[in-house]
Amino acid sequence: MEVTAMKTSPVPAANNVTPPLTKAGMPAAPPGGATPAKNGRSRRAGALRRAAARIAALLASLLIALSMAFMLGRLSGDPTTTILGPMATPEQREALRHELGLDRPLLVQYLDYLKGVFTGDLGQSLQFYQSNTSMIMDRLPFTLQLVAAGMALAILVGVPLGVLAATREGTWWDRAASTVALLGQSVPVFWFGMMLVVLFAVNLGWLPAGQSGTPAHLVLPALTMSVYPMAQIARLTRASMSEALAEPYIDAAKARGILGRRVVWRHAFKNAMMPILTIVVLQTGILLSGAVAVEYVYSWPGLGQLALQAIQFRDFPLVQAIVVFGALVFVLLNLLVDVIHSIVDPRVR
Repeated sequence: MEVTAMKTSPVPAANNVTPPLTKAGMPAAPPGGATPAKNGRSRRAGALRRAAARIAALLASLLIALSMAFMLGRLSGDPTTTILGPMATPEQREALRHELGLDRPLLVQYLDYLKGVFTGDLGQSLQFYQSNTSMIMDRLPFTLQLVAAGMALAILVGVPLGVLAATREGTWWDRAASTVALLGQSVPVFWFGMMLVVLFAVNLGWLPAGQSGTPAHLVLPALTMSVYPMAQIARLTRASMSEALAEPYIDAAKARGILGRRVVWRHAFKNAMMPILTIVVLQTGILLSGAVAVEYVYSWPGLGQLALQAIQFRDFPLVQAIVVFGALVFVLLNLLVDVIHSIVDPRVR
């Protein structure tokens, strides 16, 4: 009997399975129909949607801030009393109200106000008879100088203090750093500035008590400005570093022989840096728009001093312009935080 050998096709190994090909010789699409090009387009579309939603939220926040500034300016009182004095006649007050446009309907005033904001026209000061934009630009360099010096001190002290507390958790170093941060958050800035003036300017005579002009004039205001953000940065740095030092990759780095400052700064701090960058940017915005107390104590000719003068005179166009500028700064800084997130953190990308 003749036995015929049957031909059998070899079975490919499991790890050598090739995807089915199309007639053109290209790999066929997976069963779900998704391709790498489609996945890339969907990721880009999702990123654009998130960016558009974020920008829309920032614009909505800016509009709310502008509306609140308009309403608070109108609720601050009648500026004609301050401008003309208590002896002015009702006819004189009515004529001035007509000249300032205060006799028009409130909705018309609001729409004109928004139009001026989005066209770059922030109005004219009732007290100084100058453009509000030019006055803000004249005072802005002084405030920027003060904020830059204060944030530099806050970062130089707050970050090492937080790292020291995290690396020596539970020791007296940790308790001392936490106490300093707590005091920095609790002490009123106004009171702290006055105490510095009494100590270093009045009793010791080492530094000038106020005004501007030389680097010595900047020391006490910058030190006063740095206290609160330094405490915030120190506490957040400690929390972020404690969390990073407890991660498994730190144990793996130590197992490879990486010890001491290298594992702290190159591994733990690098991964804990994102929240620190965020708080630094946000605190910069807070200092830029909230330096009123420090500038008042030291007679610093910045935006805070200008805002106080406008409030005392009931110069609501100037107050509105300063509030609009502060709101715009906050919106831009929040956008900067999102950009930093997308650059530094690969998970966001």
